Amino acid sequence: MTAFITHCWKNARLDLIGLLACACLVWGHPGSARAQSPATEIPLLRFERAGESVLLTATVKFELSAAVEEALLKGVAMIFVAEADVFRERWYWTNKKVASAERHMRLAYQPLTRRWRLNVASGLITHAGLGVALSQNFEALPDALAAVQRLSRWKIADAPELDLEQRHLVEFRFRLDMSQLPRPFQIGTLGQSDWNISVSSRQALVLENAK
Repeated sequence: MTAFITHCWKNARLDLIGLLACACLVWGHPGSARAQSPATEIPLLRFERAGESVLLTATVKFELSAAVEEALLKGVAMIFVAEADVFRERWYWTNKKVASAERHMRLAYQPLTRRWRLNVASGLITHAGLGVALSQNFEALPDALAAVQRLSRWKIADAPELDLEQRHLVEFRFRLDMSQLPRPFQIGTLGQSDWNISVSSRQALVLENAK
């Protein structure tokens, strides 16, 4: 009986060692999904008051994966969305949302002119609504991406609507909107980390004086 128990214990130890070795190989493999996940960061996020407006300036840092860039070159437009919610802190209840703003940025490649077009609007951008969006053209993709990644003095709230004697928080979010991709892409990219461009930050609303 003792010999049988000893034999089973040795086999169990060998199985455990094998599982640990496999786990190390998976996590340490350079081609794993963990290593391929693109990093998205917000190196700059600040707020200022200019007259009756509360303005947000932010820089979002990310790199396009090869799959996203290839889709762009094939004519698939990418829509990036920036969102900002302003909350008034309440110790006696959940924080109250007092202001909200959105910015939709549609980036598309035009093969005939070999130029990049960026449309910017405060709501959903459709083919019927492109006329109300601000448009910019760029010669190179890095220049177009720089415009997407930089939000300069974007109005997110009206100062008179905020009780600035109280503490406020701003929740800022930035993402590649997968829901606005063509349906085949939505299905084909499900769960693929190289399409995951998303980041968020929450910080106290501290207003700087407009320069």
